Formats: sequence, structure tokens, C-alpha cells
Amino acid sequence: MSRSLHAVVLPPGPLLFRRLEAALDGSGPAICPLSPDLPAPALARLLDVLRPSWVETPHGRRRHDCAPGPAVADDTAVLIATSGSTGASKVVELSAAALRHSASATLARVSAEPGDRWLCCLPTSHIAGVQVLVRSLVAGTDPVIHPRFDVSRVAGSGAAHISVVPTQLRRLLDAGVDLSGFRSILLGGAAPPPDLVETARSRGGRVFTTYGMSETCGGCVYDGVPLDGVAVEIGADGRIRLAGPVLFDGYRLRPELTAAVRDGAWFVTQDLGVIENGRLRVRGRADDVIVTGGEKVVAGEVAGVLARHPGVRDVAVVGRADPEWGERVTAVVVPGDDPPDLEELRAWVRAELPAYAAPRQVEFVEELPLLPSGKPDLQRLRRA
Repeated sequence: MSRSLHAVVLPPGPLLFRRLEAALDGSGPAICPLSPDLPAPALARLLDVLRPSWVETPHGRRRHDCAPGPAVADDTAVLIATSGSTGASKVVELSAAALRHSASATLARVSAEPGDRWLCCLPTSHIAGVQVLVRSLVAGTDPVIHPRFDVSRVAGSGAAHISVVPTQLRRLLDAGVDLSGFRSILLGGAAPPPDLVETARSRGGRVFTTYGMSETCGGCVYDGVPLDGVAVEIGADGRIRLAGPVLFDGYRLRPELTAAVRDGAWFVTQDLGVIENGRLRVRGRADDVIVTGGEKVVAGEVAGVLARHPGVRDVAVVGRADPEWGERVTAVVVPGDDPPDLEELRAWVRAELPAYAAPRQVEFVEELPLLPSGKPDLQRLRRA
């Protein structure tokens, strides 16, 4: 059997919540939430990739201008458009069962109690925002929905649970918000600086660091430990492999792309990792390996070391073209009160990693450019 697919270009709010509820219980079509803030050309390109039957906006519903694609499988409930690290759009198909399992496992992991409300202040066109709403549906509570992240509104929301990206948590800390008012704070979207998590916990925040992606219904590993039903292993190539009932069904209209990342029951991620003392540690992206002077450097691993420097508030590491080295390891740093210089950062990295991994350039910025998902915009940083 199959069901219709609707693109819902709606702001976060009650109407989108109702559309999601109908998609999950089967009383309505499958939906792909898209941001109403997208420029018209970007929205048109996404719709061409998605090929829905209908497009719904705050002004009503219309047929998609181009020929619609085939209907989706009957158990497909939500589709998420994602560009990953390549910038090429792809659409992840998620079943209602996968979304519900992810939500239920999260509720159990954070020890949510009956009546606990969730605050949604993340974009609902991304899996993290959608999952906040799914958890509310599974818990039988009404979510608190903020169309935009606002520190004062978050502080006074009265919600028990919140999901944020590192930049948002930093802003809450800088504003002196009492984090103990939340029963749980899910932190995802990008690898957080160690001091951020430590500071938040020291101020009463019950913080869970999460790892996952659209293909796993969002976070599926919390503080290095997989959710119930999820399995993690490291492949021979060092890539993280995930299995369990939270996995996606495939990429819409891209069977060849789906086959490239599925190995039987396993989803082969683009992330490198190791398992230490029974916990997963993410090293960085496999496609973010910098080749400098013939040596391979995992950018995320270098960023993780630099993030522990007391003078570094936030950091991203990228490779930039270099006539001598091929690529030079470049650290883009948001400094703290006592900014370090290049030689200090190089020595800091060399104390833990091979000498060739030490940055050859440092650039200081007031803040890192971010994608809507909260991850650093690495393509923009490479071009800088």
C-alpha cells in the first residue's frame, strides 16, 4: 500500500503539530516539513527533489507545479530534507514506528514523568525539532513551541525538557539562566566544547550529549551509550555503524544512494569513531579528513583537542588549499578571555596528536558561522 506525500511549508506551531500527529497515526498524508524562511529558489529546488503531491503553506494548499513523484510507502510518516556535508539535497524517509521508538527510548533514558512538557525551539524542518514534537505526542502532552530561540522565553517556558544545540546552551549560560529548572537538556547538532558541558552541569543542568542524524530519527546514542534497541559498532574502515528500529527506510527516489549506506541491518555513517570503556567517542567526519603533506588528519579530532584549551571558547578545524602542503590545517577559533597564539595551540595539539596534525594557521572570529541545524558551516569556513 502507499500514501500521499505533502510538503508542509509551515512555521512551528499548532497547525504543523496537527499535521505531524495525523502523519503518525495514519489519518493524514505523510509530510515533509520545510522552512517557510527558505528563499523561493531554494524552496523550488527542494520541492523538485521531493516531488510531493501537494504543497501546504499558511495561505492554503496547492498542487505541486511539477509532476509529482510516486506515493510513499504506507508506513512512511515523515520525510526530512537534508544536505549532509556535501550540500547536495537528499530526503530521508522515516516510518511512524521508527519515530515512536526513538521518542519512547528517549523518554525512558531521561526518566520523563507523566505530564512533563517539552520545549521546541529548534527548526521543525530538521529532525531535532520534529522529534521534540514526536516525544510530546508519545508522552501525551502538549509541547511548548517557540518559532525562534529566545533566551528569556526559554527561561520562562515552564517546560520540563528541552533540546538545544551548543550555541543555544552557551547563550543560556551567558544569560545566567537557572538550568536546574529543566529535568533534562538534550544537547546535539554538533560536537560541544568540553567546557560547555562541564559548566552547564556545574550550574545544575542535567545535560545529555546526543549523537545521531536524520537517518536515525535524530539522537540515538546518549553520552556515548546507545538508546534501548540501538546497536553500535566500528567498521574495519573506522566508520561508525548503527542498527536498530530507529533507522530510516531509505532516501526518496534514490535507491542507489540508500544501497551505498546500508550493509544488511547496518547503516554505515560518514563518521569515524572508537568505543572506549563501552562508550562511543566520535572522532570526526570521514569526509573531513585533511590531507596535509601526505599525512591524513581527522579535523574533528584536532578540534576536540583544541576545544579543551582554556583560551578557546569554540573552534572548528578545516583544510584550506596550500601550495606547499596541499591542504593546511586551519583552526578557526572563538577565543576566551586569554586568547592563545598559533604556537601555543600547535604545542597543545602536539602534546596529544602527531606533529603534522597541529594547525598551521589560526583565525580568530567572534562566532562560528552555523547551518540551520546548529552545525558549523564548514564549507563557508574552508572558503574564508
